[in-house]
Amino acid sequence: MIQIRCHNNGVVREFAPGLTLQEIYDGLALDMPYGAVSARVNNKVEGLAFRVYNSKDVEFLDITSDSGMRTYVRTLFFVLTKAVSELYPEGEIIIEHPVSKGYFCNLRIGRPLIQADVDAIKQSMQDIITADLPIRRIYGPTENVIEAFRVEGRTDVTMLLETTGKLYSTYYQLGDKIDYYYGSLLTSTGKIHLFELQQYHDGLLLRVPSRENPDILEELVRQDKMLGVFSEHHHWQEILGVSTVGDFNTTCRAGHATDLINVSEALQEKRIVGIADDIHRRGARIVLIAGPSSSGKTTFSKRLSIQLMANGLRPVALSLDDYFVDRELTPRDEKGEYDFESLYAIDLPYFNEQLNALLQGDEVELPRFDFTTGKRVLTGKHLRITDNTVLILEGIHALNPKLTDHIAADAKYKVYVSALTSIMLDDHNYIPTTDNRLLRRILRDYKYRGYSAEDTISRWPSVRKGEDKWIFPFQEHADAMFNSALLFELAILKSYLMPILEQVKENCPEYSEAYRLHKFLQYFESVPDNDLPPTSLLREFLGGSSFKY
Repeated sequence: MIQIRCHNNGVVREFAPGLTLQEIYDGLALDMPYGAVSARVNNKVEGLAFRVYNSKDVEFLDITSDSGMRTYVRTLFFVLTKAVSELYPEGEIIIEHPVSKGYFCNLRIGRPLIQADVDAIKQSMQDIITADLPIRRIYGPTENVIEAFRVEGRTDVTMLLETTGKLYSTYYQLGDKIDYYYGSLLTSTGKIHLFELQQYHDGLLLRVPSRENPDILEELVRQDKMLGVFSEHHHWQEILGVSTVGDFNTTCRAGHATDLINVSEALQEKRIVGIADDIHRRGARIVLIAGPSSSGKTTFSKRLSIQLMANGLRPVALSLDDYFVDRELTPRDEKGEYDFESLYAIDLPYFNEQLNALLQGDEVELPRFDFTTGKRVLTGKHLRITDNTVLILEGIHALNPKLTDHIAADAKYKVYVSALTSIMLDDHNYIPTTDNRLLRRILRDYKYRGYSAEDTISRWPSVRKGEDKWIFPFQEHADAMFNSALLFELAILKSYLMPILEQVKENCPEYSEAYRLHKFLQYFESVPDNDLPPTSLLREFLGGSSFKY
């Protein structure tokens, strides 16, 4: 017999070796309203089909957890791809990116999508779910797995697996359909309880349950501008012939990594030039730049300032941090602690008063917030702007209308910056933007702030919570969106991040996330940063930038 230490109820129970996690879950009779969809086994996430042969620590996860939701969504992807393959044997479906609280899918069937297609796919998906079909996890020699997908015509998967260097690989089977996913799936289709499929622009939007309340769907939030950024990025990927990690790895092995770096950097600079030209054309006096953590806002602001100067303008940066209210006036969160991320941690009346005075041609004395005393003080530095001056304001609240509600709309130009999309793993596995940002932050925190990967990972849920409240609701208010992700960046970050992630110990709760990220980075061919220019946005995290931070 083996011992299972269950973290859900603190109970230690004996089980026969070789049982699946599903069987162990059933034997424990845990009270989980939404059931288990996966589990942490010795702090590694596994699917419920995983067999346990030795004593383990186990924590079962439901759909309200990050890992559990990923398992649910991946399974839903599999059901979608099977439904499409049955209805359109010659067609293909590409799961491109999250948008509007769902997932945008590009259905290629040789003609424009119509509502009848959507209805047919949705009904087929529901039939597959109602049938409660088993999902088999298959583990075998990589060359056999490659051959299986070659027969299926899935060059995106075969190229990926050919470049990973793994002896054995795992894939999944649903009926006569096989697919590849880099994480666990549900054990059967009947465990999917809720989804929605609808037409969205020229593709499909797959909607999923809310993490907070899995009995209802995530709220549909229109993100047309965001979708436009994604579409532009995928267009350029198609031109370059590099849409997936398999494409990327093959191109790098052929000696073209430097070309990809140069073209990617040029495309970003072209976009920055376009934004600067638009600001000049509109005559905006204030540029408001917002974005989530590790989005590259700071470097973007510096590069934008250079292009504004090339337009004959004089950019002047102001820090929102200097307009904090005195510490004792700072709002408090639900735990009674100071909420420095709240919009109302900023002295909005004073801030708007100074901005209006500047726009009217008056001189103001600039403040500075003393973080030691928790008080705002005047610096003795005065500022008066001229007709060619552009004020640059960067901060998490920059797009919130309440920040500058006393400033005329035509005086403002709003930019949203984030690592929106870089590359897909394969046609059915997108790379989450949050993973991209988290990896950047782990490196930056380690190099410049003295934080371990464990520290950064543990803080990440709190960071995300603040972003959900104060940043993401205002994305679509932007006049321009800038995708700070670079096609090659994860391949360059890999060599820096792997040893940092390896420092997280197995007995830490953060190990499961560190292990997941470490495993994910292994898909990428390593690329040195020798050819990365000193102005690259990635230098903000790597070091070696020509900008001062």
